This record gives sequence, structure tokens and C-alpha cells, in this order.
Amino acid sequence: MQQKEFKRFIEEVDELTSAQRKKVLILLTKKTALENTLDIINSRVAEKPKCPHCDCDCLRKWGKSKGVQRFKCSGCKKTFNALTGTALAGLWHRETWTNFAQTIKDGLSVRKAAESCGAHFTTMFRWRHRWLSRPSEHKGSAFHGIVEADETFFLESQKGSRTWAKAKRQKEPMPSRKPRKRGGAASKRGLSKEQIPVLIVVDRHGTTTDSVLPAVSKEAIKAVLKPIITKDTLLCTDGLKIYRTLAKEEGFAHQPLNMSAGTRVKERVFHIQTVNGYHSRLKQWLGRFNGIATKNLPNYLGWRRLLENQGDKLKPSTILAMALG
Repeated sequence: MQQKEFKRFIEEVDELTSAQRKKVLILLTKKTALENTLDIINSRVAEKPKCPHCDCDCLRKWGKSKGVQRFKCSGCKKTFNALTGTALAGLWHRETWTNFAQTIKDGLSVRKAAESCGAHFTTMFRWRHRWLSRPSEHKGSAFHGIVEADETFFLESQKGSRTWAKAKRQKEPMPSRKPRKRGGAASKRGLSKEQIPVLIVVDRHGTTTDSVLPAVSKEAIKAVLKPIITKDTLLCTDGLKIYRTLAKEEGFAHQPLNMSAGTRVKERVFHIQTVNGYHSRLKQWLGRFNGIATKNLPNYLGWRRLLENQGDKLKPSTILAMALG
């Protein structure tokens, strides 16, 4: 737009009605959000100039598509852009991506996210789990000092599954239990097949990792602890025998606490209150979703871990960059 045309446009702003001004403001906001999103997308290839198909770094620009720079690989002769091979490839409405990232930071439900982004709630649900697939993989690995580990349990859920509907439609035998509404409760107290174990490990510096376990077994717990427990760490756990056996076999320092006898703290230093506090915050936060499907549990664990680690410093641009990998 020429300078004269721009001045004329500014002079005509006063003549706009309130409704027209709102439309212009929404249009400008979306345009700015889209430009910011495109900058983040295009910067990804600038930081990692390699072909996602053959890992070759001999690239040349090959036009643009909807503002996203495309490239052609001199090795495999294939074209691609910064979204190729990422969880966000093929998603539309890029002008709402920054807004959607904000809903992830705020921990909104899919319906509230849909209201914020002006999209259908099923679209927001699909977006959520595509966006969270990367953060769920970003787990703490460098643990130091005193490390606390403890299991927590979630009721097994087939939320969203068509198992019961399919069985009824095809007149097949129904599953072993009736479907529950909004989470429900276990049919009996204590550990059972209905409970999904999750091991959470934290140190006193805030480094966190978690894992959905197939069972509370030595092999499953060992697979989580062995890569992160070193000679420079001391593991604090409850009195579960598995931890004692692992500490003896692997030769790492271990301080068990006899919780059943009321021993929660030893020498004012050794305790598992940090990880238990994390359990409490996690379950309280998950309550807003009215039950989550077991198959999606790793994504929600990664989501909460991201919020815990970043806190108020977390920005929508960071969430977008992380989703791009």
C-alpha cells in the first residue's frame, strides 16, 4: 500500500462502525498471529538445514506454499518444507496455532479451547494429541543429588473406545465390565488390573521423568531407573522390596522409608514428599478433564511435566517450537 493510500485508510477508520472495527481488529490479530507462526516454522529449517527424507544438507529453495518456504534436496530430489515429518504436518488454520498453544499453556478443556480458537471441539481434541506427542517425549535425564521415586495409579479407561458399541452392533459378547461414566471407581479396593501404574521420578532440583508401567515389576521399574540413577545420586523410595533388590543388584545408593510404620522422614533430609506432592498436583489438574483414556495418558503426563518445568516462563512460541520437534 502506498503512503497516500495508507493515510486515506487511517482517516476512514473514524467512519467505521463498532462492528466493523471489531472485524478489522480480528483480521489484523489473525494476520499478525499467522506471520509469527510462519516465522517459527521457517526458522526450523534455518536451524536444521537437512532433508527429512535422506538427511542430506544440500538444499535449494523451491518456492513457497501459503507462506512456508519449500526446499528441494539435491540428493534424493524430493521437495519438502519445515513441517514435513512433524506432528503438525497437514494441519490447517495456521493463524490459530498461536492461540491454540496458549490454550495448552492454560490447560483448557477441548471445549474451551474450541471456543477460544473458533473451531470444533473434535478438531481441538485431535490437535491436542498431535501437539503433545513431542512434549511427552521430552523427559528429564540428568538427575543429581537426592532422587525420589514412587508409583501412583490411575483407573484404567477406555474413554472414546468403540468396543462396547461395536459389540452391541454386531451382537457379540460384551467386554468383561460395563462401561463407566466420567471415570467412575474401581470395582474393588487395592491393586488390580483396573489400575494403571505410573512411576514418577523427581530430584530436588526439579528434574522430572515419568513412565506408564505395564506392571509394578522389577523389570519395568528397572527400565526407568537404570538410565538415570548414577553414582552421584541417592534414591529415596518407600519400602517396596523391588527398590531394595534393584539397589543391591545395580549398586546404587538407596534410602528406603517404612511408610506403613509411619516413617515419612529420616534425618530431616530423606523423604518422598516431593514426588508425592507432584502426584497430588497431577491428579488435581487431571480432574478438569473428567477422565482420560489410558491410551492418551502419556500425552497428559508430558503436558503436566511441561507445565511443571516451565511454569510462568512457558510461552506459546515455545510450545509451537516443541511441537515441531
